[in-house]
Amino acid sequence: MNHKILIVDDEELLIELLSDHLGDEGYEIYSANSAGRALGLLSKNPDLIILDINMPDMDGLELCKIIREHVFCPILFLTAKITEQDKINGLQYGGDDYITKPFSLKELSARIAAHLRRDARTRGTASVLTSGELLVNLSQRRVFYRDLEIEISKKEFELIVFLLTNAGQVFDRERLYERIWGCNAEGSADVIKEHVRKIRAKLKAAAGLEYIKTVWGVGYKWER
Repeated sequence: MNHKILIVDDEELLIELLSDHLGDEGYEIYSANSAGRALGLLSKNPDLIILDINMPDMDGLELCKIIREHVFCPILFLTAKITEQDKINGLQYGGDDYITKPFSLKELSARIAAHLRRDARTRGTASVLTSGELLVNLSQRRVFYRDLEIEISKKEFELIVFLLTNAGQVFDRERLYERIWGCNAEGSADVIKEHVRKIRAKLKAAAGLEYIKTVWGVGYKWER
């Protein structure tokens, strides 16, 4: 299976150049020109991330710090200038290497290959579900909006995971109750309404968005 590389840079021409070059070398490429788009692509479980430090909407170091909470793959920083303190900062934030612009594609390929070989670092892959900049860390059972953790209960987490995994599909309360509480649970499916209300309130407070839509007379669905 081809290794997956995520390229994060706000320069479209550079993204195109790197995508073409690394694609020709057999890598599966994903690209993002913003922090939000990059976070949304973590669900692809990249094997390596190339990250520009000077991002417009969020500093690359801050973005690296958020990514590192959920993904263990090598992260290579792209930067126009570098000082010793910059390198120290990057390593402290979770980066693995630096590529200084301008750079040769040959050197970049060699470094990528070296990091991928080295990455037999017991990668207890934390699988992540994403919806825009909302991150649901399945292994840690935690939910974040960017770097802000959203406090949720066990059942709320299970409801979020089920709806997000099946984004776009509509489920009635009975089906959701059966899926989360189990077929033999004694109780009422009306509890789903209260859990959805709490989830909406928490996500709205953190992200300003409502991810779960009510389909009147039918049930609920996670908005794609």
